Formats: sequence, C-alpha cells, structure tokens
Amino acid sequence: MANILVVDDEPKMTSLICGQLEDAGHRVTTCTRPKEALKLIGKHSFDIVITDLSMPEISGMEILDEALKKEGTEVVMMTAYGSAETAVQAMKKGAADYLLKPFSLDELEILIEKLVEKQKQSALIDHLRKETETPYTEFVGSSRATKAVKESLAKVAVTDTTVLLTGRSGTGKEVAARMVHDLSNRRDKPFIAVNCAALTESLLESELFGHEKGAFTGAVARKRGRFELADKGSIFLDEIAETSPAMQSKLLRVLEEKKLFRVGGVDAIDIDVRIIAATNRDLKKEMEKGSFREDLFYRLNVFPIEMPGLANRREDIVELAEHFLKMLNYAHPELDGSVRDLLIKYDWPGNVRELKNVIERATILAGGEPLSCEDFSLDIDDAPLVDTGSAGAGATEGLETAEKIMILNALDRASGNKTEAAKLLKISRRRLYSRMKVHDIKI
Repeated sequence: MANILVVDDEPKMTSLICGQLEDAGHRVTTCTRPKEALKLIGKHSFDIVITDLSMPEISGMEILDEALKKEGTEVVMMTAYGSAETAVQAMKKGAADYLLKPFSLDELEILIEKLVEKQKQSALIDHLRKETETPYTEFVGSSRATKAVKESLAKVAVTDTTVLLTGRSGTGKEVAARMVHDLSNRRDKPFIAVNCAALTESLLESELFGHEKGAFTGAVARKRGRFELADKGSIFLDEIAETSPAMQSKLLRVLEEKKLFRVGGVDAIDIDVRIIAATNRDLKKEMEKGSFREDLFYRLNVFPIEMPGLANRREDIVELAEHFLKMLNYAHPELDGSVRDLLIKYDWPGNVRELKNVIERATILAGGEPLSCEDFSLDIDDAPLVDTGSAGAGATEGLETAEKIMILNALDRASGNKTEAAKLLKISRRRLYSRMKVHDIKI
C-alpha cells in the first residue's frame, strides 16, 4: 500500500485514476489545482506523485522539482503524445517514468506496483547493509525439551498468531523466532529483528516506526521503520520488557490498529506484519510492579513458548558444540569422551550463547588440533549443591527448590556476603553466582 498524490487539472482524469488505485489498496489524494498540489507535497509525505505535464499556471516540471525534494518520493509524469520529448527530459531530472495519454488504467496500476516494490526493496537492502544477520538457521537439539519446543514452533508457524518467547538470555529465542518465520507462509517476505534494549526510547521509536525529514535533529531524510520493512513478513521484538510505558502504549496501538505514524508524520501507514516478541523477564511480575502494561501483555501472550535453559536439556550440549565446530569449519568437529563429559557437567548459566563463545575460544587455543579439556576454562565442582543425578522428572522441581533454599539460607547467615556464603556452601564464588542466576536470586 502506497500513499499517492494525483495532480491533473482535469477532474475526470483524477477521479478515474483515484478509483483504480484505491481499488488496488492504495491511499490516494487527488488535486486539480497545481498550486495547491505544491502545498500538499510540502506538508505530507507521498510515496508516489502522479502529475500531468501540461497544466495552467504551474507545469508538471515544477511539481516534479518540489516532489523530488522529499527523498524516497517517486514521480510519474502523464503527457500527451506531442510532449513525449519533454517527458524524457523530466526523467533525466529524476522522474521514475512517464505515460502517454490516453493510457490504460491497468498499465498505470502495474507501473505503480513496480515502484512500490522497488521502494520496499531499496529500504530493505539499506537495512540489511547496516545489520549483520544472525548466522543460525536451525534450532539444534534432539532432547525431549527441545523436541517439545520445536513441535510448538511448528504448530504456531502455519498461523498468523502472535508468539511470545520467554526464557533466560542465550536460550535461542531469536533462532526460534526465525524458525517460526521460515515455516510460515510469510517465509519469502522479510524477517526483521529489533533488540529493544539496545536503543534509547527516542531512537527505538524512529527505528520501529520510521521518521520524516526534519522530524528531529539529524533526520536529514525520510526513513522507513522496521515495521514498514517487515510488511507482509515478520518482526521480532527482542527484549520487549525493556521498553518504556510510553513506547509500550505506541506498540499496543500499532498492534491493535495495524497502522502506524512515522515520527513527525501526519499520515497513517497500513501494515501487515506477524509479531514475535521475546523477553528474559517474568512479565507477570513486571505487570505487578507497574513496569509493563497489562493490555500489551495480553496482546502478546497469545501463544507463549518458554525456551528451556541449556542445563535443562543437557542431552543437546554435545550436539550443539559439534554443530558450532562445523559452523567454524574446524578441522576436528567431533569431541572426545573427556571433553563431552566436561561440557555436560558444566551448568551453562549463559546457555547456548555461552556455549558458542566457549567453543570458539577453545578452537583458538587448540590451534587446529582436536579439542582437549585443557582448552576450556570452566568452573566445575565435583557435584551440584543438590544431587539431581538420580532424580526423576517429578522430583526435579522439589530438588531445585531445596537448592534455592540452601543458597538463601547461606546468604542470610553470611549477611549477604557472597564470598562467605560460598564458603558455607563449600563451592566456588563463581559457582554461587551461576546458581543464583539459575534461581533468579538477586541480592
């Protein structure tokens, strides 16, 4: 859908073009007074301007000059056969194309669709130039927990339902989001990822919704936002809990109305985007604290999927490690038994992201030789605080609760001193930090 201005001093012509393009789904403004058209171009942001070349008082060339001051605006000239040479001159000045009157309205519609697609592709290419795509294209793992997640992702992918991915940092939420997109009927359209925690509120608004030229200091040209770039595709809003209440309100309006306004813009822009959001926080607790809007939560929480931590799917650790070795084109992609045991024994508080970084570092230290335990510097105790080795699935929750209570008691006895608490528990300080993170203990 494009925002189009049609300029012609013949009302019948503007009416015919308007009807054709509105039926095709575009928003169309018509103007039969060229001077008024100049004002409209200055005030509004049009994706495409269609103007007659020969008009009283002001020519189409003046309309062209004014329209081209707005970066990203395409101009199509309409002209009688005798003025074709002038139309060619207009193209040399920057017009996108011209049509000789009389022309077929279907011909005009096809031309407009090509220009709209060109604008989208140009903006998308510019976006991809600035950002490095995440290299993962598959969700690796064959454990029961991973199979359950894959099954849920596959089921929801074939719908347009909003997905909320939860779980600790590094558990593969963006990989899961890409899997949803790749398995959907939107797979041939853009997948745009946004880290909401990486930008200030004002920059995030501009990144998501775009901005008009002059909307703020530094806005030297019109910019399409991530939602526009993701049109007909999917947008991944990572770390959604890090957004401010004001931004949450704006996101809620976009989700509800399927429309947005660029920063500094006055025209609504229709969007068709599949929403996939993610957070490592407990949004229900954030709602209780008043830092996350309840109405936005229920808009996002249509199909929630919790991503399991690596410690809860240890069967996948070796498979993932060897997958990363293959990605790095390492000469020895298979791990020996001692290295496998070492990796499985570690708790991985940073989850899959930490595992990937550890593997990459180990390959550097190994210098092309098969990886050995000496290539890893992992803080591993001989036994966990609570022995879960022989526990069945039903006992796991109780054992985790017992471990959490032990840590809290030790911290209480040590008056919050983590070094002393670690001594009481007979574990390293680093391991205490790791287990505190697992149990979400913050002191």
